[in-house]
Amino acid sequence: MNKISLLLVTGILLMCCRKNTIQDKREKSRGFIAENAMVVSAKEEASKIGLDIMKLGGNAFDAMVATDLALLVSYPVAGNIGGGGFMVFRMADGTTGALDYREMAPISATKNMYLDQEGKVVSDKSKTGALAIGVPGTIAGLFEIHNKFGTISIEKLIQPAINLANNGVVITLAQAKRLNQHKVSFRNVNQRRILYDKQWRAGDTIKNPLLAKTLERIKTEGRDGFYKGKTADFIVNKVQNLGGIITTEDLENYNVKWRDPIIFNYNDHKIISMPPPSSGGICLAQILKTIEPFNISQYKHNSSKYIQLIVEAERRSYADRAYFLGDPDFVDIPTDSLTSNKYLSQRMKSFNWNKATKSSELSRGSFLGYESDETTHYSIVDHKGNSVSVTTTLNGAYGSKVFVDKGGFFLNNEMDDFSAKPGTPNMFGLIGAEANSIVAKKRMLSSMSPTIIETNAKLKMVLGTPGGSTIITTVLQNIINVLDYKMTMQESVSKPRFHHQWFPDNIKFETSFDTTVFSPLKKLGYKVDTSNFLVIGKTDAILVLPDGRLEGGADPRGDDKAEGF
Repeated sequence: MNKISLLLVTGILLMCCRKNTIQDKREKSRGFIAENAMVVSAKEEASKIGLDIMKLGGNAFDAMVATDLALLVSYPVAGNIGGGGFMVFRMADGTTGALDYREMAPISATKNMYLDQEGKVVSDKSKTGALAIGVPGTIAGLFEIHNKFGTISIEKLIQPAINLANNGVVITLAQAKRLNQHKVSFRNVNQRRILYDKQWRAGDTIKNPLLAKTLERIKTEGRDGFYKGKTADFIVNKVQNLGGIITTEDLENYNVKWRDPIIFNYNDHKIISMPPPSSGGICLAQILKTIEPFNISQYKHNSSKYIQLIVEAERRSYADRAYFLGDPDFVDIPTDSLTSNKYLSQRMKSFNWNKATKSSELSRGSFLGYESDETTHYSIVDHKGNSVSVTTTLNGAYGSKVFVDKGGFFLNNEMDDFSAKPGTPNMFGLIGAEANSIVAKKRMLSSMSPTIIETNAKLKMVLGTPGGSTIITTVLQNIINVLDYKMTMQESVSKPRFHHQWFPDNIKFETSFDTTVFSPLKKLGYKVDTSNFLVIGKTDAILVLPDGRLEGGADPRGDDKAEGF
């Protein structure tokens, strides 16, 4: 063999070795792999219960009901029947849809209910206690899903959660810390001791027999077991005794809404996400379509240029969110205009690689014509290829902190997601306008962004996250991680994240973020903030691999778990 041939062979061998090394690293970085079906949620118990339902022959929608109620028992900080949520689905044949079971303002709610005599916002009233509670939608949503798509009896889907409540849940270290942090609030808000009001340690077991009885009533009486009868009386009596305004009429009249998802293309992928009153789908469309012409993958992941481009797109989208978005049953939302390429291109004309745009100099866009961070998300794919992406919440941690003693569950503080006064930020720092003002029976604007992605007309990814105002940007970064940077699902959910939302005008970084990017960003005029942001989001996602297997990405920031078979 001559010298040239030897060099050629050596080069080929080195390339093959390098390719194999990269492939080996990728395989090692993958999350849990399953052949047929998968559930990824915030708690192992819930993921297992959802999976067991599919092992019995149930579909993704059956598993959704069982998983949701299991989270109620095992993850009371956000799992709920006293809150609400959104669901985006994709059937195996490509049919898509979205269900809105978001909470609603009570009939007696008024625009200025959180203002004092001087017109100033009394913010605590919308965040803690009985006046902060919106009419819950979770049970109505679960029954609507089951009635439309369920294949297993509702009794069998509810029973695992009943068993879990009676037998007890072993709490983790993270749960013990969270419960202990809020025990004083529990006592102050409820004006008495409640089940969760004690000093907890990892390994302790929490049994909730009264919650089991509530679930038994729902199992026997259907949705009326929550919105009428004993459970409804427990809710109304508790709320009104603490100064709230929810009535039996509010509960009886609650209704869910089927909505058309926000669907758009990004680099040959179809993104299917939640429409208003979630801001998630529109904001994701705006941000992704804004950065698409820049070919973001040319920049190193999480580099200063990468961050700068995403932040400037986020800044403009959140400014629009504050002005235009609200409940579509009450306000006209110019969705087509907000997501048009022409409009988004116009919005980015003020972008300059050499300096930061100041949020104070950037308002909403113009054209002709006219949310808790303590939320929880789970993703499910069944053996037939049906998929659901569900985000559900009480809003803040344990919601309003109001605990329905005789029912065994917490109630939300979702009224804080309205604009108590246009221009005044809510608990997540989000500013709202008249479009999201308080009106009786109106749904409050949300950041929840359950999302499903198709590639070449086939299911690609199911994802979502909790995180209040950071939900949209967390989902966004995971989409980019996988589609543009070819990460595995577990690699993606584990990567450090950042967030910008127009106001306050700073970039929030997780404490694990590489600090070497801070200096070049500061030189361009960006404000870097690492305070109080240990984690941004807790993403639970599923990626369909080229061979059809499923990879679960369970966020290591929590106790999240992927289960499959």
